[in-house]
Amino acid sequence: MLEEAGDIRNVVLVHGGFVDASGWQGVYQLLRSRGFAVSVVQNPTTSLADDVAVVRRALAKLDGPAVLVGHSYGGAVITEAGTHPAVAALVYVAAFAPDAGESVATLIADPPPGAPVPPILPPEDGFLLLDQEKFPQSFAADVEPSLAQFMAATQLPWGVAALQGAITQPAWKTKPTWYLIATQDRMIPPPAQRAMSGRAGATTSEIAASHSVYVSQPEAVAQVIATAAGAARQAVAH
Repeated sequence: MLEEAGDIRNVVLVHGGFVDASGWQGVYQLLRSRGFAVSVVQNPTTSLADDVAVVRRALAKLDGPAVLVGHSYGGAVITEAGTHPAVAALVYVAAFAPDAGESVATLIADPPPGAPVPPILPPEDGFLLLDQEKFPQSFAADVEPSLAQFMAATQLPWGVAALQGAITQPAWKTKPTWYLIATQDRMIPPPAQRAMSGRAGATTSEIAASHSVYVSQPEAVAQVIATAAGAARQAVAH
């Protein structure tokens, strides 16, 4: 049972910018089939502080330790929220992993020459969206086309304030960390993912997938999460 020392069966999934929590459906179902208790956080993506508060409320409700998982901007959220005592391990899925004082805005400020440029439209009333026509190719190139188009049409506006939220104490400095790199990502360049995962000392794996790897290849994502849960369980037990 969850009360046993080191038995980690809780998973908390945190989505990123421009999308909502429904994209985790495939990962959720696979983890549930393996016996995990899965919480899926619905971020307002209005500010980093607001999103961290939502995640911490979800963690506070758990009856045991958890693996905290973040995709894209969700990586910044779990970096700040992951210092919560319920968090036993972190999993980054094609995600930002900022250091202290960094934000998503600072991490994307100077893209390397030749790197794909996400089709972010000018902000409106403090919120960002991606160009709907360019969304599938940039964000979800390996997702079934009709689903990618639906994701584009149902974007969640991403608050500029959320991008600007700076990390205070990075959880990856004190918690076991895993990172799944999407090698065909056109939102966060794979070299940037490798640099962030290396800096975090993460156990890293790579997969040929778009930024929406959590949608297109849920089995691979669920496997990394299950691996993290098992390894963290052993660490706690010993």
